[in-house]
Amino acid sequence: MSSSASSVRLRPPGEHRVLGVLGGMGPLATARFYEAVVRATPADHDQLHIPTVIWSDPRIPDRTAAILGGGPSPVPAMVEGARRLEAMGAEILAMPCNTAHAFLPAVRAATGTTWVDMIGATLDRIARTGAERVGILGTRGTRAAGLYDAAAAPRGLDVFYPSDTDQSLLIDDAIGHVKSGRRLLRAERLVAAAAARLHAAGADVLIAACTELPLVLGAASRVVPVVDSLDCLASACVREVATAVV
Repeated sequence: MSSSASSVRLRPPGEHRVLGVLGGMGPLATARFYEAVVRATPADHDQLHIPTVIWSDPRIPDRTAAILGGGPSPVPAMVEGARRLEAMGAEILAMPCNTAHAFLPAVRAATGTTWVDMIGATLDRIARTGAERVGILGTRGTRAAGLYDAAAAPRGLDVFYPSDTDQSLLIDDAIGHVKSGRRLLRAERLVAAAAARLHAAGADVLIAACTELPLVLGAASRVVPVVDSLDCLASACVREVATAVV
């Protein structure tokens, strides 16, 4: 049982709602997300864990390419995946991909199921810490879509990003290494360098706003506190799916 979920009270066995995970964006992040859900669930035997169905489809078109105008829309494939999950009994849906949340309004409109919002869950956790200046480590798509900018303002948070050069040479390169499964030590060094520069620019805390980055955060987290958006989504899903209304 994780300390972050120690106060969560589960519904009785048999009353848990079914969690549906729209994954494959990317596959390794999807696998890690399911592990995070299991770890966030305060269960001491199998039957208290959350029934989960996962549709991991790496064929979904690239989200960043679509946002930047150079690729096909991922919405049809995302809607198809969500409907598959609904057909398998999912009652709550989640996407462990920050950039994909740029398309969440369109996907939500095409489905009849409640979605857990990764962006909101992450910023809610940061708002509770008292931090004010938040550095974002994510894809160019997340940055261009302004996902964190729009959600931060109502919470009194100021978000900012690496320079264009650092985004290209440090973050984009690191994400590519993680997606390929190679040169992870280099990726960790690149992320740590970006973290150090954001911290020097005044960041109180950073968000790992790409679900590949938590795999290479070791050195960066020793420079400045880093909040893992994937863990935030997992904890929010546990609260939404498994807790009784109190």
